[in-house]
Amino acid sequence: MDELTALLASTIRNATPLAFAALGGLFSERSGVINIGLEGMMLISAFAGVAGAQGSGSTVFGLLVALAVGLLFGLVHAVASITFEADQIISGIAINLLALGGTGLLMVLFFGSGGTSPRIEPFSRIDIPLLADIPIVGAIFSQSVLVYLLYALVPITWWVLYRSRFGLRLRAVGEVPEAVDTAGVNVFRLRYIGVGLSGMLAGLGGAFLSMSLLSAFTEGMTNGRGFIALAALIFGRWNPVGAFAAALLFGFAQAVVFRGGIGFTVPQEFIEMFPYLLVIVALVGFGGRAVPPAASGQPYRKE
Repeated sequence: MDELTALLASTIRNATPLAFAALGGLFSERSGVINIGLEGMMLISAFAGVAGAQGSGSTVFGLLVALAVGLLFGLVHAVASITFEADQIISGIAINLLALGGTGLLMVLFFGSGGTSPRIEPFSRIDIPLLADIPIVGAIFSQSVLVYLLYALVPITWWVLYRSRFGLRLRAVGEVPEAVDTAGVNVFRLRYIGVGLSGMLAGLGGAFLSMSLLSAFTEGMTNGRGFIALAALIFGRWNPVGAFAAALLFGFAQAVVFRGGIGFTVPQEFIEMFPYLLVIVALVGFGGRAVPPAASGQPYRKE
C-alpha cells in the first residue's frame, strides 16, 4: 500500500508540468496557432522562477517572474507567427533552441557557473485535513499548492472553452477565422490572447519543475516534457479533461522510471525509455484519429 501511495503521488507530481503545458498548448492551438515552443517556454520560465526567487528571497515573486517570462516568449511566438506570418513550426523550434542555449548563458551570468543553480525554498506540500489521511487516494490531497491550482484550472479551462463567449470565439477562430472576422471579431487579438495564455501556462509548468518538483534549476531540466505535453494534447483530442488524463498517463510512465521500475524484471534501459515509447504508441495508435482545429497552423490574412 505504501508503494502504491508513493507511486500515485509521484504520478501526480510528474503529470503536473505536462498538464500545465498541455493546457497552454490547448489555448494556442484552439486559436489556430501551433505551439511547438512549449518546451522552450517551460525551460526559460523554470530558470526565471529560480532566478527571481534567488534575487528577491520570495518564492511567490519567483513564480510571478516565471509567468511573466512565459508570457513574453508566448508573445514572441505570436508576433512571429501571427503578425509576420512566419512558419509556426520554425518559430517554435527557434524558441526551443533560444531557451536551451540562453539558459546555459544566463546560468553563468546569474550564478557564475553552469550545471545546477543554488537551491531555493520550494513551494511546500500542503495536506488537506481528513482527505490526505485516506489510504492510497490521500496522495492526491497531499501536494504542492501548484498541484491544487492545476486541479482548479482543468474544469475552469473546460468552462471557459465550452461555456463562455470568449471560448466560443476562440474555438471559432481556430476553425473558421473568416466567418469570425465577418462577424466583427478581431481574429488577431484572439490569437494573441490564446498564444499569450499558452506561454503563461507553459511557464507555470516550468516553474513547477524548478520550484516545486525540485528546488533548483538544472540545464536542460525539461528533458522533452514540452513535446510530451504536445502529445498529451493530441492524445486528449484538444480537450482539457482529455489532455489532463493523458498527462496523468505519461506522468505514470515517468513515475515508473523514477521509482526504478517498481520491481519489474526488465532491463533498466527499457524502463528509462518507457515514457517516450508510450508517447510513440499513443500517437501512432490514437493520434491519427484525432482531428485538430481546421485552421491550425494557417496564418490569417484579413481581406
